[in-house]
Order: sequence, then C-alpha cells, then structure tokens
Amino acid sequence: MYEFQIAVISDVHGNLWALEAVLEDIHRRGIGDIVNLGDCLYGPLDPAGTARMLIPLNIPTARGNEDRIIVETTNQGEHSPTLDFVRECLEPGHLEWLSTLKITAVVYKDFLLCHGSPARDDEYLLVNVLAGGVSHKKPGELMEKLSSVKQGVVLCGHDHVPCTFGLPGGKLIVNPGSVGLPAYTDDLPFPHAMETHTPHARYSIIYKTEKGWQVENIAVPYDWESAIKAARKNNRHDWAQWLKTGRA
Repeated sequence: MYEFQIAVISDVHGNLWALEAVLEDIHRRGIGDIVNLGDCLYGPLDPAGTARMLIPLNIPTARGNEDRIIVETTNQGEHSPTLDFVRECLEPGHLEWLSTLKITAVVYKDFLLCHGSPARDDEYLLVNVLAGGVSHKKPGELMEKLSSVKQGVVLCGHDHVPCTFGLPGGKLIVNPGSVGLPAYTDDLPFPHAMETHTPHARYSIIYKTEKGWQVENIAVPYDWESAIKAARKNNRHDWAQWLKTGRA
C-alpha cells in the first residue's frame, strides 16, 4: 500500500473527450486526490462542456497562461477566431472561475503547483527554446529558478510533454503532459514544436512510498476522432492533425 497518491492533470485545452477518459481512469484506480495545472478551456473543441465537467470537481488548480488570456481579452476586446469561439461558448460562471485561479498553489504541504514556472504562467520551466531548437535545462539552472521554493515536489505543465526531473538535494519536478493536446507549434520565443508522438491523453500519478516519491506517467486512449471532428468543424485543421498523430 502507498502512504499517499495523487493524480496530476494539465493542459486539458477544452478537450472534453480526453478529460472524460482521464477522469474515468483515475476513478478506476481508486485515486481520490487530483490537482490541475491549468490551460483548462482554451481550444476549438468543447470549452463549455469541459468547464461543466471540471469546475464541479473543485480540485486545486493553478492558472495557465491561456486561462489568463481568456479572462484578460474578454475585457480588452482582442480577437482571434479560436479565442472568439471560446468566449462565445463560455458562460459567466466559467469566466468567473477562471478569474479566481492563481499562478501558484501549495497543496498537501509537499507540492507546489504552477502551469509554466512559479514566476510566470507562460514560461517553460523544464526546457529552453532557442533559435537552434528545444533543449532541457541544466540542473543548476533549474535549482536557481526554484531557489525560493520550499516544497519538495514542483508540478508544472505548459510544454505538454511528460517529464520527471530530479535535482541534486532531492527536489523533484514532474510535468504530466497534456490531457487534451498531444502536440503543437508556437512561434515564440522562436518557432518550435512540442510533440508526444501519439494521440493519447496524458496525466501522471505520484505515489509516496517508504523509499520516496514514485512517478507514473499514464497514456490513456480516448475518442480522439470526436475531438478531431470538432477541430475541423471550427477550422483548426492544425489542431486536427496534432490530435490525430501527436506530431506537429
């Protein structure tokens, strides 16, 4: 028996079908504690359905950069076709929930939750993006970045790729990957792609054992054809490709 176990989800991105499958898998395993690392609703899929499923869970949730963007642009009048779609779908209560999320949260004393880094919701914690490509940060760089963090386990998302990284001194960083979007491209700070190479929904389980923390990264099959159909209906054929293949 484990002393403690927790499920970690992140980057649902409005993919209701993936979220349903992940929550079902968590329930099947008998895990009662779940935390969420943000970027919950943004995407050309089913943001309102995702909100209606996610909000009643009342689980600890860190704010993602695109959670913040949805709320900020509602007031500023900025537009993009997908952002307009999301805002049109969401109800006032969904926006109110997004507005309550904080950039970090501490849960169960041992865990710091963030979406990007503890300082910025739009910063990759584990990787650097340079003109030459994407590379993992060195332990020293991560230790400096997390020097003020007292918790022994840092949970982060944002780059959508599952990763477990141990630092000298014992601090553990866990990225569960993305529940709802297995690949994407971005132009900032340099053009780059993030990929998991399969269409599966991703999440992690962290167990406390007598010997320390044990991490299991889970890949869950789900009805991705329905998600792909929704992306195509909303003229996001790039999302359809990412959802279908896990490749950019």
